[in-house]
Amino acid sequence: MKRVRCPKCESFITFDETKYQDGQQLVFECENCRKQFAIRLGVSKLRSTQKEEVLDEQENAEEQGSIIVVENCFHFKQVIPLHMGDNVFGRKVLGNNINCPIETVDPSVDTKHCIIRVQRNKRGDLQYILRDAPSNTGTFYMNDILKDQDRIRLEEGSIITIGATTLILRTANE
Repeated sequence: MKRVRCPKCESFITFDETKYQDGQQLVFECENCRKQFAIRLGVSKLRSTQKEEVLDEQENAEEQGSIIVVENCFHFKQVIPLHMGDNVFGRKVLGNNINCPIETVDPSVDTKHCIIRVQRNKRGDLQYILRDAPSNTGTFYMNDILKDQDRIRLEEGSIITIGATTLILRTANE
């Protein structure tokens, strides 16, 4: 299965590429915004091979770690690298200025939902601290809802739920 992104609203359309031949042109209509657009299947004339998207859970693990967004009915699996300071998570929409957008159509994920702060403690070890943005539907840590004033220290494998979306922390390899 392949997916293409609508050039207008950036939502994904999934299709079975095995039903078509290289060089064939396909026309899609986005279900969200009704924009029609075309793509051509096959190898690009500019490159010798197409680049396949590979999601590596350990990507950027040697730096500050990453968040794994678990695949569900609203979106595909994603790996979002973390950086020092505040990592603001939320639903990706055009014009949203958060630094860790999640590509999803899940309506229960706010455009600014939760924040994971990456910092070093006095010994120089990385710390991951979770807080709600605040959001309309709340942020859950291990099935417990966070209050606006809560600050939770995360560890490897911590499970965070925002809306119907599950996030898993992968800490850095230090």
